[in-house]
Amino acid sequence: MKVLITGGTGFVGQTLVDNLLGQGHEVTVLTRSSPREPPSSGSLRYVLGDPRIPGKWQQEAARQDTVINLAGSSIFCRWTRANRQAIRQSRIETTKNLVQGLCARKEKETILISASGTGYYGFRQEDEVREEASPGDDFLAVVSQEWEAEARKAEPYGVRVVLCRLGVVLGKGGGAIRKMVPAFRAGMGSPLGNGLQWFSWIHEKDLARIFLFLLDRKEVAGPMNCTAPHPVRNREMTKTLAQVLRRPTFLPPVPARLLRLTLGEF
Repeated sequence: MKVLITGGTGFVGQTLVDNLLGQGHEVTVLTRSSPREPPSSGSLRYVLGDPRIPGKWQQEAARQDTVINLAGSSIFCRWTRANRQAIRQSRIETTKNLVQGLCARKEKETILISASGTGYYGFRQEDEVREEASPGDDFLAVVSQEWEAEARKAEPYGVRVVLCRLGVVLGKGGGAIRKMVPAFRAGMGSPLGNGLQWFSWIHEKDLARIFLFLLDRKEVAGPMNCTAPHPVRNREMTKTLAQVLRRPTFLPPVPARLLRLTLGEF
């Protein structure tokens, strides 16, 4: 199968590319800058282009059997007005442009697997949330709704659209772990606020397997929650990470007021 990936040079994308190549697929990675190293396989190639801007790269989307859309600015930052705009536009504009490229494949069997997030549901405290639950109304929830709506515009062209609502992706050397580990290695890891926040997570390798699973399941479309079966609270995550890194957690919890002051709504 011919597969185009946006965000293919990122943390999740690199793992996914390796898995796709291992399964014998032909992979095209859309990237805004030339890779430092040549492709590791004859089945892998890179195409230069900015997915946020229409261009010749959209012709590549029309040549593919599957498009996996992982592009989007990181949410791990202070949500200033400029950062909010980047978070939103990087997702909405990329998806809009991909769908425009896919319209040329009308009547052909095509799959669009588009990332979204469990942030779609907003803050639900102790509620058990299922796919049919109503969305939230905070910033990430609204962005996720707009993001998914753009992806679903490919459906009238006959494209099978799958919306993967991702939990926090964990793995070696990237994602949320890369943000968390330095403080813990320095012995400064501690719960955030009351530590009761739910942490819905998934490992990068499991996520890659989900994408591979979806390629052959023609009956699967619409939203999928991509998280491990058992979410943990922030205080449990803190304790586990400290144990794995063999570091103490003797500091008191980070005050909620300080978190709001330094990180804002994020």
